Amino acid sequence: MFPYGYKEEEPQDLFDHRSDTEQVIGDQVPNSTASRWNIAQSGGHLESDDKHLRTGSRGTLVEEDGQGIIEKEGADGRDFDKKSSTHITVSELPEGQTPARRSDEHIYESGPSTPCVGAQHLDDDEKFTNILRVTSRRSVRSVATTRSNRSGATVKPVQSIDKEGNVYPEGGREAYSVVIGAFMAMFGSLGLVNSTGIFQSYLLQHQLSDQSESKVGWIFGMFAFFMFFSSLQIGPIFDAKGPRELMLLGTALIVGGTLALGWCTKYAHFMVVFAFMIGPGNSLVFNPAVASISHYFLRNRARATGIATSGGGIGGVVFPLMLQSLFPKIGWAWSTRAVALLCLVTLAIGCLLVKSRLPKKKATKENILPDFRIFKQPIFTTVTMGIFFLEWGMFIPVTYISSYAFSHGVSEKLSYQILALLNVGSALGRFIPGFIADSIGRFNTMIITAVLCFLTNFVLWFPAASHTALIIVFAIAFGFASGSNMSLVAVCIGQICKTENYGRYYATSYCLVSFAVLTGVPIGGQIISRCNGSYWGLILFTGLSYVAATVCFVVAKCLHCGFDRPWVKW
Repeated sequence: MFPYGYKEEEPQDLFDHRSDTEQVIGDQVPNSTASRWNIAQSGGHLESDDKHLRTGSRGTLVEEDGQGIIEKEGADGRDFDKKSSTHITVSELPEGQTPARRSDEHIYESGPSTPCVGAQHLDDDEKFTNILRVTSRRSVRSVATTRSNRSGATVKPVQSIDKEGNVYPEGGREAYSVVIGAFMAMFGSLGLVNSTGIFQSYLLQHQLSDQSESKVGWIFGMFAFFMFFSSLQIGPIFDAKGPRELMLLGTALIVGGTLALGWCTKYAHFMVVFAFMIGPGNSLVFNPAVASISHYFLRNRARATGIATSGGGIGGVVFPLMLQSLFPKIGWAWSTRAVALLCLVTLAIGCLLVKSRLPKKKATKENILPDFRIFKQPIFTTVTMGIFFLEWGMFIPVTYISSYAFSHGVSEKLSYQILALLNVGSALGRFIPGFIADSIGRFNTMIITAVLCFLTNFVLWFPAASHTALIIVFAIAFGFASGSNMSLVAVCIGQICKTENYGRYYATSYCLVSFAVLTGVPIGGQIISRCNGSYWGLILFTGLSYVAATVCFVVAKCLHCGFDRPWVKW
């Protein structure tokens, strides 16, 4: 779903790596018994002549997935004076055992008179502690800096660095201002996407009452198709020019298109405005906004992205409530103009705050054009199919929930509010799973939320019928479960390719997936027509789409981690 350049990468440790050269830990420490190390950056394992490297001995630490553990211990298991010397013990893991994620730490400490490598001179009542986390090759590794005094400790964020040497602030005023700007940009762009249900319901009852649900559904199918398909060309322009020009053009298209809706009266008018103005405008805004977050965050990227994309969910709450209140008072034309004004304000703030910071690069056909040879990779193929089924089912409840509620005796006002409630759940679903994904793995989180999506369809929506309370419960539950679908897709693609190949992988994947969003809503409308206005077939189609998506993501994870280790973090 999300943009070119958005890639979940491994940060390298902010440590004084010197490949194939000797580094002394405890350098400048009087009478130090600290160990000497050769630190290399290539794959491998903890290499040593002995199974236990004692203080004063030599060994080689070579980073790799689950091959060794660095334990916080004193030399030979004894207690030690943290202010006068540095002691570490390195032991090999038993065969088949992986490190515990929380305890695999290499800790070296010093007082003000005994600085370690990379340490700072602090006040006499402070200590300086660097923690080098050793986890899975696919996990985040970084250095955290802790400064403490006698009364307690405070952990301050540090920078991360990727394989290409790019440094990420992981916080700070500028980084968080970009997140706020992206939030506002999502409010004015994805907020409209999440409000398609109220537009569809209103048009079917008024301007396009003579058209079938399937035919009206093609308007919003084309809208979603051009929103995603445009991403293929926007990515390389972002890499070369940055976000500002793209977002300004997108703002003009969204605001202009929303204003133009006030003058639309025929089917062709709505098709042109939604598909060729608002759709590409959305892509020009949200792709650069989310891609810019990846310039400031690496370890906490899923969390920052979750915060930003929750703006789309909140916009999906505000717009339906706003329109259901304005339609009976001032009519269609002035209601859409009020929406255009709100979009202008939020998108203008986004344009001012969102910026990029990493070096720009030239756009080449190698990193922007689809490459169908990538489908020879089984993991990529299964992930793409998973995203296809995910997008196939995701937009159907968002588009049809208001029409469904209205057809089952719910008032027009409440049917619009139900869509708003769905987006309340969606906002939380984009925010909370972002934090969870950083802890348990992106694919694991995606699988869990996909399972929740098909469960809510079969357990809550299927039996809802005219039970208004159950419809409301379904809307909130499905909104929460499906919220992370939009924020984690790009991260999952990023985990199966190298940074320099991400553009081609994303372009190739969405070259196929865009046809899912093109056909999903119209297929849903056709199913309703074939079922004589009943929605049971639509619900079944949505639920089965999520079942297929879940199977694809599980298979992709097993292809990477092994079918005998489906529970590992990834």
